[in-house]
Amino acid sequence: MAKLTKNQKVAYAKVDADKAYTLVEATKLVKETSYTKFDASVDLSIRLGVDPRKANQMVRGIVTLPHGTGKTVRVLVLCTPDKEQEARDAGADHVGLDEYITKIEGGWTDVDIVITMPGVMAKVGKLGKILGPRNLMPNPKTGTVTNDVGKAVTDVKGGKIDFKVDKTGIIHASIGKVSFDATKLLENAQELLQTIVKLKPTAAKGQYMKSISVSSTMSPGIRIEAKSI
Repeated sequence: MAKLTKNQKVAYAKVDADKAYTLVEATKLVKETSYTKFDASVDLSIRLGVDPRKANQMVRGIVTLPHGTGKTVRVLVLCTPDKEQEARDAGADHVGLDEYITKIEGGWTDVDIVITMPGVMAKVGKLGKILGPRNLMPNPKTGTVTNDVGKAVTDVKGGKIDFKVDKTGIIHASIGKVSFDATKLLENAQELLQTIVKLKPTAAKGQYMKSISVSSTMSPGIRIEAKSI
């Protein structure tokens, strides 16, 4: 095991590995254990009592965090010419169709979200092998395939995120930055967790939320008591 740096030792000393903290305590403590020189992301990891290999136990959804993620989201809108101005007015970083399809086919994926329209999915669909592995493929379930492209851009720029349980049964999602005050982190975490609770599959048996932890980039994980949410 690699040796801990001086800053890491200080951070780990503040966290009791045997204790499960309340959500309020954890969102305060995560700020105290961050030692990076940049504004680190704060992430939640939620292990669920589901079998994601079974379609009736898949947990996937969207949530708009009340205080956003603190990240600058780069948005590409693939749309027809009549929708281009609407997308630009809403704040899209890149707008077009055929020229961007060609760029993506050439390996360009320098964006965080891709939004498109139902009417052009026939063209966009062929990008699945490139966009899919990067979690960039537009999907009606996440609101990224819509005729209301302006609202979709506004939503993702304002803190709307989508989440999905991975093959190990864990959901990873960002709830803000270390620079956020603890109250904002708390409210963002509550919004995400409450949404996940509402999405509990009827086929899931036993304990739904098995474990929850919060951490910032390179900081120790802080266990959260499930009852505190």
